[in-house]
Amino acid sequence: MKPPAYWFDGRRPPVHARALAGVYGLATRMRKSMLRRHAVARPVLVIGNLIAGGSGKTPLTIAVVERLQAAGWTPGVASRGYGRDMPRSARWVDAVSDPALCGDEPVLIASRTRARVRVDADRVAAARALIGAGCDIVVCDDGLQHYRLRRDVEIEVIDGRRRYGNGALIPAGPMREPAARGAECDFRVLNTAMDAGLVPAFGEWPMRLETGHALPLLGGRARAIAAFAGQRVHAVAGIGDPERFFDTLRAHRIAVVPHAFADHHRYTAADLRFGSDLPVLMTEKDAVKCMRLAGERHFSVPVTAQLPEAFWIALLDRLAGLR
Repeated sequence: MKPPAYWFDGRRPPVHARALAGVYGLATRMRKSMLRRHAVARPVLVIGNLIAGGSGKTPLTIAVVERLQAAGWTPGVASRGYGRDMPRSARWVDAVSDPALCGDEPVLIASRTRARVRVDADRVAAARALIGAGCDIVVCDDGLQHYRLRRDVEIEVIDGRRRYGNGALIPAGPMREPAARGAECDFRVLNTAMDAGLVPAFGEWPMRLETGHALPLLGGRARAIAAFAGQRVHAVAGIGDPERFFDTLRAHRIAVVPHAFADHHRYTAADLRFGSDLPVLMTEKDAVKCMRLAGERHFSVPVTAQLPEAFWIALLDRLAGLR
């Protein structure tokens, strides 16, 4: 669902939206104060954001899991699996799991990291299942607002282009919680994507999303993203901010014919019929749902989160005390 324009364009929200935002804020505070916190036997690291929609959590989750693995940890990932069928069910996820049953982001994380991934609406139960399977740290993809699970480290991800929009709570604005909540997080990461002009504020760590190649969905040799420079391509993005993906391609001098879909969109063959035989480039999150629909001109464009080495030193140092 596309967010209302007034969330980000500076216009004043309608009166009814402001009234409902007050109700939403009261309900959120009451729920937070009344919930019992459940601890688990291993450290818990939560990666999330304060606005509705995407901000770059999944690329950071993948990068964190890979860095933990390199440091000798055995991380497991807990996720709700947003938008999946039978959302109350609990499932193990791997690279070949059905995104309709497990969610697109968990399948992508499992494919990229080969870590244990568990989807469950009850993140406490998911964390305990991961620990029972041998994981020595639980990484929550999203879940900053899932207060039942007590956490040891919190990372807030901020969309560098949109930030907090108008700063109002849902539905008057994009905020799940007030912006002040970010000050409670141990780390705050600013997703600058590929825009060098976005400068982190004090206390924020910059995160760039880099891409260098495109992978054919039917398999085969990767193609350098530079090979598409000067060409027209159909660009497909069903993420929180599709324009971020389109801008990434444009930064490589690719002429983009944009096709934006709602976040977590479920694709049909008709969605990918564009009336021409131009190459079709899509995000990794979309690609895991389009494998059965793909032809030889369909490519996935993976991104890798790049952060300063000082960030990783600080994060691993914080976790070392919990090991």
